[in-house]
Amino acid sequence: MKKKQKIVIAVTGASGSIYAKLLFDKLVSLHEQIEKVAVLMSDNAKIVWEKELNNKDYENYPFQFYNKMDFMAPFASGSANYQTMIICPCSMGTMGRIANGISNDLTTRAADVILKERRKLIVVARETPYNLIHINNMKIITEAGGIICPATPSFYSQPTTINEVAITVVDRILMLCGLDADFYRWGEAQ
Repeated sequence: MKKKQKIVIAVTGASGSIYAKLLFDKLVSLHEQIEKVAVLMSDNAKIVWEKELNNKDYENYPFQFYNKMDFMAPFASGSANYQTMIICPCSMGTMGRIANGISNDLTTRAADVILKERRKLIVVARETPYNLIHINNMKIITEAGGIICPATPSFYSQPTTINEVAITVVDRILMLCGLDADFYRWGEAQ
């Protein structure tokens, strides 16, 4: 049996709250593979969630939530051994600070820790189009060991609802984490 994972999720103020919500839902359903989920939500992330999803359901998840300036959070140090950090959705401002080593809040500090410990950082970029600064920041994070997973849905599973479209991105994130679930896989019988 695989060791249970400790995961940090950061939700920034970029559009795409549906991705964070569906990620939370899936993580709840995969609880037997997960030891702990820690969540960071910026103030803007909460505003965007409420605007896009018309609710405050982020308050109802069984995860430990941390303040953006709580540098005493366990994952602010590599000794806490969080294996994975997912930033979903990730604003270009947050990405730029991570790429340039600016740890001015808990999200950017945690990302710095994950990268320095050679663990898994998954950045779900949510912007379109990209400018050269965005692309260069993605390159820097990739060269440092992070994974850029743009919030670009796939359609070969023939999704018919907004949630089904968004879940194609969330499933890819969870596959990158190494979690096992019932994902659509190209070329396999469904």
